[in-house]
Formats: sequence, structure tokens, C-alpha cells
Amino acid sequence: MEADFQAEKARKLKNFQYLNQYIKKGQILFTGSSLMEHFLVAELYAESDLSKNGLLVYNRGIGGYTTDEFLRDIDTMLLDLEPSRLFINIGTNDMNSTPADADDKPSWMPHLLENYEKILQACQEKLPEMKIYMMAYYPINTRVISMMKDPFLKEKFKTRTNEKVRQANAKIAQLAEQHGCHYIDVNDGLTNNAGALKPEYTVEGVHMYPNGYRIVFENLKPYLK
Repeated sequence: MEADFQAEKARKLKNFQYLNQYIKKGQILFTGSSLMEHFLVAELYAESDLSKNGLLVYNRGIGGYTTDEFLRDIDTMLLDLEPSRLFINIGTNDMNSTPADADDKPSWMPHLLENYEKILQACQEKLPEMKIYMMAYYPINTRVISMMKDPFLKEKFKTRTNEKVRQANAKIAQLAEQHGCHYIDVNDGLTNNAGALKPEYTVEGVHMYPNGYRIVFENLKPYLK
């Protein structure tokens, strides 16, 4: 199963390498892992009044990508497109590497932040005029995850918690401020009273249905004008 998963990621990357030959530079780019890949942002943007600004939206999300993989492939995932505005959500898969009860000593956090900083440095060095918007990581629903049927995904997501998400979001917000970037909390309206992703918005506790992404898009609108 893992071999198939890696092969699928390689195939998607190759597709993007091909598509990047034909893109129009200076547009809006959304990039990251599966949470971005599943975001039908180009469609939502096209049907909104925002599309009247004449800019195109590209999505370069690949499911399962960690910050290590993103850094390795940053040319294809980001730099080759030379966007004028970047919306990025990468790092949630880094959280899968430690037990859920290790939130008090998150060994994954320093590695995530180190890589994220390298991503920002590469962007600001090679595309200094580009505006960078760092999107908050989405909440999850652990109860829905516990009912997941797919053993591969259940194993992959069992260590992800909302506490990890909150910790990471706080650190990412600090990183954005340090680098003069914009941090966007896109989660308004997604959670229940307990702070978990509402069940009606999630496929299996982590990824969202289009109705959840529509809320995210509404929260992003002020930055897309």
C-alpha cells in the first residue's frame, strides 16, 4: 500500500511538471498537501465575482506530502509558476510521526518549522515581490477518524490531534510575522463547540467535503480581491 501511495505522489508531481510548461506566470497559486489538493478553489474562484480581477488560480496540492517532500520539489510545486500571490498549507503530514500522547514534547514541531522557514526563505529570495499567505491548518474530528474503515489511512491519522493543530497554528502565525507574511485563520465556521471539525464537513475526520471548503473559501475572499 505504501509503495502504491508513493507511486501516486510521483505521478502527480510528473503531471504538474508537464502542466507547468503551459501556465501563465504572475497568477494566484494554492499549494500544499492533500488538504490543498482536495480544495476546488479554482472552481469556487471562477464562479465568484473575484474572477473579474483577471487573475487565474492554480492548485498544486499533492496528497501525503510532508515539508521534506515539498522542499525537495519546491520548483514544481511553487517556484516555477512565479505567482504574484501564494496561498500555502503544508505540514500536517509532519504531525503523523509521533504518538498522540506526545503533545507535550512535539519532536515533529522543530522539523516542521525548520522546513517551513526554508520554504519561506526560498520564496523571498527568488520571488521577492510575491505576497505570501500562510493558511491555518484545519481542525480534525477524532471521533470520525476512529470509525474510519481504511486501515492504511486510520493508521496514518491516528496520531493527529486538534492539540497538535493548535500548537502548529500558533507557531506558523509567529513564523509568518517574523518573515513579513500573512497568516490567515481560515477555520471560522468549521468547528463545533468542542473545537472539532463538524462531522457534516468531513469525509473521514481529516479531509473535507466541498461544503467545508466553501466555508474556507469565504474566509479567504478578502485576500483574493
